[in-house]
Amino acid sequence: MTAASSPHRGASMSRWRRAAFAMTAALIIPVGAVTHASAATAATPEHRKIVTVSVKSASSTYGTLTAWRWSNKQQRYVRSFKPVRAYVGTGGVGQASEYVSRTPAGVFGLTEAFGTQSNPGTRLPYRQVGYSSWWVSDVSSRYYNTYQECAPGGQCGFNQSASEQLGAISLYRYAVVMDYNRNPVKSGAGSAFFLHVSAGKATEGCVAIREGKLTRLMRWLTPAKDPVISIGVGASAYQPIR
Repeated sequence: MTAASSPHRGASMSRWRRAAFAMTAALIIPVGAVTHASAATAATPEHRKIVTVSVKSASSTYGTLTAWRWSNKQQRYVRSFKPVRAYVGTGGVGQASEYVSRTPAGVFGLTEAFGTQSNPGTRLPYRQVGYSSWWVSDVSSRYYNTYQECAPGGQCGFNQSASEQLGAISLYRYAVVMDYNRNPVKSGAGSAFFLHVSAGKATEGCVAIREGKLTRLMRWLTPAKDPVISIGVGASAYQPIR
């Protein structure tokens, strides 16, 4: 969701293989670094690229986004880019719903992307969207929290006024879908949660960063590395890379 959209918000949490390595205490601060692990006990994790979004408190409307990759040589996660400011929902971070502007806490897949502009170079499946492109936030529709194509005003099987017309939202120049509430989909649990271009303020539940930072991140994301986004308060955002 964006601040320009209606307050609709909304994949299942990934499992993590054990990787025996620890973080320094500095990692509680988003600019911290990961410590070396014991090569004898470390194992290659399932998700070799992780985006963390850490906020100071559950009511914070912005935090820090950091990209990490697994290094086989060092047997630990290493930071790929400098941390950047990320805006979250006006309702902070926690339990998401269709009826609150809150960013969901947890770990979610990053499996596809879209935008009103052409592919900026991401290897994720990418869809260029227009005015007939919708993300359904109609809780009564069987298409809830899915992407659909339908001409404006057409008979689509969902209420267009209760859904996001992707091509009409300027902040969706580029976006990555967060796999929250997608498999299975629970009606009312929230829809249309994306990582998208920032307007420099809190969102309706999405995560937003500056356009240049986002396109760079999109080029960095690779399906073969099973990328995920981990969102949480303080150190909880870093749980997957401990």
